[in-house]
Amino acid sequence: FESMALKKDIFARLDAVARPGAILATNTSTLDIDEIAAVTQRPQDVIGLHFFSPANVMRLLEIVQCAKTAPEVVMTALDVARTIRKVGVVAKVCYGFIGNRMMDPYGREAERCVLEGATPAEVDGALEDFGMAMGILAVYDMAGIDIGHLTRVERAHLLPADPTFYRATALLVERGWLGQKSGRGYYRYDGPERRRTPDPEAIAMFAAEAARLGVPQRRPAAQEIRERCLVALINEGARILEEGVAIRASDIDIVYTAGYGFPSYRGGPMFYADTVGLQVILDKILEFQKVLDPQYWQPAPLLEKLAREGSSFARWQAESSATSDRA
Repeated sequence: FESMALKKDIFARLDAVARPGAILATNTSTLDIDEIAAVTQRPQDVIGLHFFSPANVMRLLEIVQCAKTAPEVVMTALDVARTIRKVGVVAKVCYGFIGNRMMDPYGREAERCVLEGATPAEVDGALEDFGMAMGILAVYDMAGIDIGHLTRVERAHLLPADPTFYRATALLVERGWLGQKSGRGYYRYDGPERRRTPDPEAIAMFAAEAARLGVPQRRPAAQEIRERCLVALINEGARILEEGVAIRASDIDIVYTAGYGFPSYRGGPMFYADTVGLQVILDKILEFQKVLDPQYWQPAPLLEKLAREGSSFARWQAESSATSDRA
């Protein structure tokens, strides 16, 4: 579970006993690895190796390079990934790195749709009809609902002042409904096969909380659910590219097809955005800005620029690579 205090304690103790030159890697999915590295005497040997759930199935290994991580440590991590038959993608440090940072707005919209009256099955069904291997709420149940909740507790001071923000997850954690491991979460998991089935009690709980918070009951349809989740995902991807957290748009696509069950035949979220056209994505953001909470629907500057120019993430990547080669 995501506790910065625990990780610092463990890494300080590892630092005291591990031989010089040993690499210290953390599987954290969101926490600041620079902060973890700072408690050691070897920050150059600290790196993130973030596996994806279920780790015996998902091929992705997110390799997180810290501010002081030595280049040879990054290369060793890439070699480790190949040795254990994982797909290694290098990211820089930020909240959630590539995958989970982008997943944050994606999940936010899915949860908000639940508060607006869609059932978990309707939300996940809309995403699975698009081709996602598993809807996001079912993913939360599989991974453990408390995992994401604990990361938000750790950074509560950075979250928006919005009582609806990830409120559905918080309600489940308060009841101890943590997903498959406790037998219920967004769904029930009765019997040894743990097949997900709708939970009328959870649905009623979400409806009651929506009424308490004054959330309008829009009952979003499948198309709206898909658009809200996917457009939020793509917009955050554009921010990650502009900030240099991901080096290439294609790296983001690899992260999502190899680690998050994004349909490979759609090429990944950034490729998909290029396919439908960045102006279409921008127009949808501006539409949601008018009818939904505008604090969440601000277009990423890079996305807006490329859309206005009639360009694409692929073209931006090619031009960036050409500039780097000339330099």
